[in-house]
Amino acid sequence: MNVPSAASIPMEIGLTAAIVAVRGDTPLILVARGAGGDVAEEAGDLAALPSGPFDPVNHRTFEIGLRAWVAEQTGAPLGYVEQLYTFGDRGRHSRAGSRDPHVVSVGYLALTRFGDAEAPTAPGAGFREWYRFFPWEDWRQGRPALIDTTIMPGLRAFVARGGDSVHRRGVGLIERVRLLFGEDGDRFDEENVLDRYELLYELGLVEESVRDGRAPAPGFSERPPLGESMHADHRRILATAMGRLRAKMKYRPVIFELMPEEFTLTALQTTVEAISGRHLHKQNFRRLVEASAVVEPTGEMSRATGGRPAALFRFRREVMRERPAPGLRVGIRG
Repeated sequence: MNVPSAASIPMEIGLTAAIVAVRGDTPLILVARGAGGDVAEEAGDLAALPSGPFDPVNHRTFEIGLRAWVAEQTGAPLGYVEQLYTFGDRGRHSRAGSRDPHVVSVGYLALTRFGDAEAPTAPGAGFREWYRFFPWEDWRQGRPALIDTTIMPGLRAFVARGGDSVHRRGVGLIERVRLLFGEDGDRFDEENVLDRYELLYELGLVEESVRDGRAPAPGFSERPPLGESMHADHRRILATAMGRLRAKMKYRPVIFELMPEEFTLTALQTTVEAISGRHLHKQNFRRLVEASAVVEPTGEMSRATGGRPAALFRFRREVMRERPAPGLRVGIRG
């Protein structure tokens, strides 16, 4: 087989958005018809993030191009938008020997309030819970069972066949497993979403890895799937977005981009827990909010729950001028 030279393979810049919303206690990601004609969950196809090629003739900036593709493919409005990373590994959209364009994708994190985006208007667009793609990241009810029933056996099988020679940043595989998945009671850092996904990919424990030509982990076909796979490397892009959002809400008030203009402290805590994947102690959370001075009472009460009325709050925008890092510094608990 004649493999085309790098010079003969055309290059294309793609724009991909991980668009996050929260409904109650459910964090959501928007999936849509992709640039290649993929429709999420239609006829068995894989879920795809909204994406499309950058057109320098019609798109003056990457963000303008991204917003144009999102509007066309989903009809959903975007609020906060932040560039994440550039993803360019060969194999993302084509196989060895292919003459298809090599797509270098610029990934973005975008936030939208669910009330604004409750009904995407474009065919094939819809919200999906993000933990269906990353079930090992939801620790709100404690350590996810599949870490011990599926992930750890797969990792140990890899080590047993001599895989402990794998190193990254000077840290051995077993130590990486302990640090990333909290083995032996170690603290679990919710921000390391991408590192955990990359480790599972490296060891052949996720479908994308096998699809890309890596050897599957021993017993892979007999184990339950580790979350739902996505089109191309969109699950890697989503992992990057999840980690960025979990980290950023601790030092920037981005969480309020997901909240209505007025909200109860219970609703705010539920949203923070949904994004972080962590259960937070109610009184400790309220003390944290009070100390951070990021909200203020509206003087109104909410009776939406049908129970005891709850005070309504709003984001206090003056905090942006008062200090450089006005976030909610929720702690990491093992």
